[in-house]
Amino acid sequence: MFIGHLPAGYLINCTLVKRLPLIARHARRVMVIGLVGAVAPDFDLFWCYLIDSGQRHHHLYPSHWPLLWFTLLAATLLWAGVAKNKLPPWLGVIFCLNGIVHLLLDTLVGDIWWLMPFVNKPFALFHITAVHQPWWLNFLLHWSFLLELILVTAAIAVWCKRNVKMMIVKRVKKLF
Repeated sequence: MFIGHLPAGYLINCTLVKRLPLIARHARRVMVIGLVGAVAPDFDLFWCYLIDSGQRHHHLYPSHWPLLWFTLLAATLLWAGVAKNKLPPWLGVIFCLNGIVHLLLDTLVGDIWWLMPFVNKPFALFHITAVHQPWWLNFLLHWSFLLELILVTAAIAVWCKRNVKMMIVKRVKKLF
């Protein structure tokens, strides 16, 4: 997945802000942390290309291991259970949920090693055949890219709807 992670994260974060009163008061923080979580598994690209010279698939690095993300999620949920200040652990939960959704989206057409480090076997729901050069054209011309465009369109629609509401509220406040 190329462009779908941030819009998916945005949609998830907007939904969580609407449904969870604890985090609704901290919508900006939720959005920033959630969006960072939505792309965090891909931080391994820096290591892959700057240090490893692209010698292996970046989904093989621990930042793309579901075990890491589910362990972090479990730890933040435990923290949320014992913490007096609930906001920091719940921001951690949001970060982790977005990271896990990243892996789910990558599983659509990109290999994810769901059982790493125990089983070195990639999983993908669909495979993209390499027929075009450069390599990324194979992804852009695949039907799955339409799903990414749908995510982008939905995120833009939600953003526009939220901002229109905010502008109306600001104008009403100015009147009084």
